[in-house]
Amino acid sequence: MNVIETSGLGKRYRHAWALRECTLAIPAGHVAALVGPNGAGKTTLLNLAVGLATPTAGVVTVLGGRPAGSPDALDGIAFVAQDTPLYESLSVTDMLHLTRNLNRHFDQGYARARLAELGIPLGKKTGKLSGGQQAQLALTLALARRPRLLVLDEPLANLDPLARHDFMATVMAAAAEDGMSVVLSSHVLAELERVADYLILLSEGKVRVAGEVDDLLAAHRVLTGPAAEVDRYADLAVVHASRAEAQAHLLVRTGSADPVPPGWEAHPVGLEELVLAYLREPGAATLPGPVRTRDTQPSEATK
Repeated sequence: MNVIETSGLGKRYRHAWALRECTLAIPAGHVAALVGPNGAGKTTLLNLAVGLATPTAGVVTVLGGRPAGSPDALDGIAFVAQDTPLYESLSVTDMLHLTRNLNRHFDQGYARARLAELGIPLGKKTGKLSGGQQAQLALTLALARRPRLLVLDEPLANLDPLARHDFMATVMAAAAEDGMSVVLSSHVLAELERVADYLILLSEGKVRVAGEVDDLLAAHRVLTGPAAEVDRYADLAVVHASRAEAQAHLLVRTGSADPVPPGWEAHPVGLEELVLAYLREPGAATLPGPVRTRDTQPSEATK
């Protein structure tokens, strides 16, 4: 089953396309990272999936074919937006009551127990909570709905490192205990590398990379060798090239049997390095065949 599936999906605001020709299928049972630069269409895609926006073109379904935004779909999805929407003048208890009354399914006992474990006082107004506590409250309200799919849009953006760690620990525990699927949009690549096992990379409103993290990493590697010899290997499927005076680094798509060029060394690639390479080369695709590259100074990731 696919928790989110799109075909030719597009969203236009006036004359500008925020998302265009988006076709993807995110299988159930994963913590899927949705990454891309600002303006890539990440929030638009998530809003379409949870029914907060309607497509200009194409279709989007969730949870095995349910139309996005339909009652059946909404019952199985919980969404936490970047600004952790809470009523600041309401107490934590009031937020529990409000959320319970607005949803057909809400585990009040779970929510209260979890807030007690976190040390979040029920009588305190949400506007007086710390940023980390607000994020945990919003997450608790979402998890108490016992969703099959949890959608998180930049939940880590305003959190300090400890709050980020605690937030993601809660998400991972819930996913493991309840078999819940997670789609997470974030710029914090180091955190995603620790938790995500599926990757979707958007750039310029289109899907550039999608697949299981282990498969994507196995299909790429970094080649290090003499800068003067780079042009000899133009037939390689280069995603990104960086070249110093003496040495060059090529991040390439590769088959398991592809030989390492003579005089070069091959190294495995990490998730952060892979994402940055595709972001630096927005025209690169995961389809077979060479990709044109440009000379750049080596990044910290490839030095």
